[in-house]
Amino acid sequence: MIKAVIIDDEINAQNLLEKTLDRHFPNKFNIVEKCNSVDSGVLAIKNYEPELVFLDIQMPEKSGFELFKYFDVIKFEVIFTTAHSKFAIKAIKRSALDYLLKPINHVDLFESIKKFETRNRGSFAQKRLSLLLENLNVNDQNVNKIAFPTVEGFELIHSNQILYCKAESNYCCIKKIEGTTKTATKTLKYVEEILPATSFKRIHKTYVINLNYVVRYNKANKEVELTNGEKLPVSFRKEEEFINAILQNN
Repeated sequence: MIKAVIIDDEINAQNLLEKTLDRHFPNKFNIVEKCNSVDSGVLAIKNYEPELVFLDIQMPEKSGFELFKYFDVIKFEVIFTTAHSKFAIKAIKRSALDYLLKPINHVDLFESIKKFETRNRGSFAQKRLSLLLENLNVNDQNVNKIAFPTVEGFELIHSNQILYCKAESNYCCIKKIEGTTKTATKTLKYVEEILPATSFKRIHKTYVINLNYVVRYNKANKEVELTNGEKLPVSFRKEEEFINAILQNN
């Protein structure tokens, strides 16, 4: 059984999550403790050493993010729970961590648990949470490292190393400036949302490009040329928005 701790200041939310886990994952979880604050959660984690922690973000006395400062080494995986769809979600996504929006439904929960079960263990949890804390302390244009989920685990890539991203069905190919390509197990829409909006722009249903590597735009052919010589299409619907973004970026 998976040893887990639930940390949430709302008793009803604690009980609902526990009941949902019991109903849809029978005999899979052992909820060793339910806590209503960061402080009690820290004690429970140190006492029981759980494999997984369900952590509410917004609590009265301390934010859920403050929990990590009490641990030198993170040995547990985290699934964040929040009623606020925009609250720090981009930073969480950029760190390849999972989150659930309240009220939690069993479909989203199933996906998060499936990720947890297939995810590589070891130092990955530590790296993702360290990255999260970095991302929480910078604004959008200063974001450097982003953790992209892959089949093997995740790939850390600096945003300024990305030339463009291309949709490949439900996956996304990330082309780096040195010529290599990495495949993220997420859609282009997901990847677009976690890239710095000041530098990256959707130019087509298939492409998001880094504006810093644009060399020229051919208005007649509706093609943008990048520093590596590649030419990518710009859709009619995206053209005006793309041109405005180029002018603002320069």
